Amino acid sequence: MNEALQEIVALELVPLGLELFELRSAGTRSRPVLDVRIERKDGEKVSVEDCARASRAIEAKLDAGAGQAGSDRYVLEVSSPGVERPLRNVADWRRFVGRDAVVTADQHGEEAALSATEARISGVEGEEGEEIVVLESAKGVTRRVPLAAVKKARLAFNWKR
Repeated sequence: MNEALQEIVALELVPLGLELFELRSAGTRSRPVLDVRIERKDGEKVSVEDCARASRAIEAKLDAGAGQAGSDRYVLEVSSPGVERPLRNVADWRRFVGRDAVVTADQHGEEAALSATEARISGVEGEEGEEIVVLESAKGVTRRVPLAAVKKARLAFNWKR
């Protein structure tokens, strides 16, 4: 992904109170598709209006700087990361304490039971660089998993809660 394009998109979101979660490029050289995932800085859910405002701002900037998208015939898609958004860093884990997540961790010792397991995020402990995620299973079993051992994690969507 073109870092300059990513920076342009991120900067256009700042005055809107939004931030770039992810930018992916697909499509063809003559008709690129820019998939922009955004989040609100205030932690609230991303609305349709947020996506529309972001789309207008990004589109205006890309159109003014012809060629930034790789073509003047690009397709711009703006959305939120979704209800099953990935958890990528300690800030994400802290933000979603109390929510359920599907976690895949290293297969060593006690963590083996956590491979692709759904659990509630109870908290984050430890100092910077050595954070431990506290997870509670549906049966009430608490596990502490070093954040460094988490290979993949996403929020779980549950209709019941």
